[in-house]
Amino acid sequence: MESLKSIAEMLPGETAVISGFRDDMLSVKLLEMGLLPGTVVRFNFTAPLGDPVCITVSGYDLSLRIAEASTITILN
Repeated sequence: MESLKSIAEMLPGETAVISGFRDDMLSVKLLEMGLLPGTVVRFNFTAPLGDPVCITVSGYDLSLRIAEASTITILN
């Protein structure tokens, strides 16, 4: 079985589909921000010091801390 990759492991320009969350408490906040399972997400870039990262989801850009992005699992 293949391990699930997270948004934090994506490369700039890469797109993927959100499959779920690893942190139930944080998932409520992420769902409210529009990060819904089945939604396509595009990884734009990482800030110069490595945190946060910028993604595009549902037509808008969103900055996430690496700790948050690592809890969002994706399918390539």
